[in-house]
Amino acid sequence: MHSVPEFPILLVDDEEIILSSMEKVLKSSGINNILTCQDSRKVLGILDNTEAEVMLLDLSMPHVRGEDLLSEVGERHPHIPVIIVTASDDIGTAVRCMKEGAFDYMVKAVEPSRLISGVRRAIDVRSLSRRYGTLRANLMAGELQYPEYFTKIITRNRQMQAIFGFIEAIAPCDETILVSGDTGTGKELFAEAIHVASRRKGDLIKVNTAGLDETMFSDTLFGHVKGAYTGAEQERKGLVQQANFGTLFLDEIGDLGEANQIKLLRLLESWEFYALGSDIIRTTTARFVVATHQNVPDLVASGRFRRDLYYRLQTHEIRIPPLKDRKDDLPLLLDFFLNEAAERLGKKRLAVPSELLTLLETYDFPGNIRELRSMAFSAVSRQREKMLSIQPFREAMGLSEAIPRMPQSSAAMVFPDHLPTLKEVTENIIDEALARSKGNQAIAAGILGISPQALSKRLIRKRLKD
Repeated sequence: MHSVPEFPILLVDDEEIILSSMEKVLKSSGINNILTCQDSRKVLGILDNTEAEVMLLDLSMPHVRGEDLLSEVGERHPHIPVIIVTASDDIGTAVRCMKEGAFDYMVKAVEPSRLISGVRRAIDVRSLSRRYGTLRANLMAGELQYPEYFTKIITRNRQMQAIFGFIEAIAPCDETILVSGDTGTGKELFAEAIHVASRRKGDLIKVNTAGLDETMFSDTLFGHVKGAYTGAEQERKGLVQQANFGTLFLDEIGDLGEANQIKLLRLLESWEFYALGSDIIRTTTARFVVATHQNVPDLVASGRFRRDLYYRLQTHEIRIPPLKDRKDDLPLLLDFFLNEAAERLGKKRLAVPSELLTLLETYDFPGNIRELRSMAFSAVSRQREKMLSIQPFREAMGLSEAIPRMPQSSAAMVFPDHLPTLKEVTENIIDEALARSKGNQAIAAGILGISPQALSKRLIRKRLKD
C-alpha cells in the first residue's frame, strides 16, 4: 500500500489510548504513514535516524518536558512542523510554544476534523518547501532529473523544458494540478507525465466530464450503493475510489455545471464524498489532475465558473503553449508523425521536400499538435510517389493550387501618421512575404493570396525598374 505522506507522522504522547485515538482518526482520512512514541526520551533519537513529515507533541509527559522537546527539535530539525496537542488551554503556554516555533496548538480532546485539517496543512507546507527547493535547483542546473518521465512529449522547446522542470518539482505532492491549453496541445499526455513523475502506486484513471449531468457526474465519480435508484441492482465503485493511491484525471472541467462544480470543490477540499444512496462518508487518497481548453478567468468573469473553485485550482496551474509559439518543435513533430503514419499505414518512409517545413512555419495551427498529426496522416495515406507531396498540406492549410490564400489574421492593422504609397506598401509586403517564406516564391505567393505567376511578374517588373 502506498504510504501517505511519504515520510511518517510522528505522534508523541505518554498515554497509549491518546496515541491510538489520534492514529485512528488520521488513518480514517487516508493518512496511513504513522509512527508513535510513548517515551519522550526517545524522540530526538528517532528524528536523528528517521525523517518525519510532521510531529504531534504532548506537553505534559514524564522524563522530558514537551516544551523542552519543542525547543530541541526546533534547533536540530527546524524543517519539521511541530503541532502541540495537549490538555492545557493556558494562553501563556500557547503563546510560548508558538514563539518557540510550534506550527499549531490544539487542546485535547481536539475535534477529529480540526486534527485532520491541521495535519494536512502541515503536510502541505512541507511539500511546498520541498517542491520549490527542487524546482529552484532544477532551474539553476538547467536540466531534468528524470527526463524519462516526459518521453511521450516530443519537444526541444525551452518553454516546454521549463514546464517539465516544474512538473518534476510538484508531482510528488498531493495538491490538485490544473492543466490548461488550447485544443490539441496534448493535455492528456501532460496528465500521464504528472502521474508517472508522482510515482504513485495506484492507477491513472481518466474521465471526460463534458456533458455529464448532475446524477451521472455523481454516479461516475462517487459510485452508488445497491438500490440507490431504479436499475441499481448492485453496488458500484466510482472512479474516485478506483483511483485510490493513484491519479484521477478530469478533463474539460470548464464545461461543468454549477451543481457539479460545487461537488468537485467539496471533494478537492476534504477528500471526502458520498456514494449515491449512501449516508456514509468515504475518503480518497487519489491525486487530482484537472484540465480544460477554455480560459477559466474568462469563465469566472462571466459567472459560468465558481470563483472559489478556480482559486482552489490555480495554485498549481500548468499552461501548455500552442504550437504556433513553439515552431522550433516542427521538425521533430513532423518527422515523428510521418514515421508513425508510414508504420500504421504499411507504407515506406517517404523523402520530404525541403520546402515543406518552410510552408508549415507560415501557418498558425489552430488545431495545434492534433492538426499537424492529421495533416501528416492524410499526406502519407494519399502518397503514391517516393517524394512526399506538399499539396495535402497546402489544402489542409486552406490553400488552393490556383489562387493560394492564407488564413486571415485577426489582428487589426496599425498605420503610421504618414501613409505610405500603394507602391511602397506593395514592395514592402512582398519583401516581408519572401523573408517569412525564406525566399520560396510559391509559399510567399500563398501568404500574399496571389498566384505564383502573379508574384513572379511583380518581381520581374521590380527588377527591371531597379
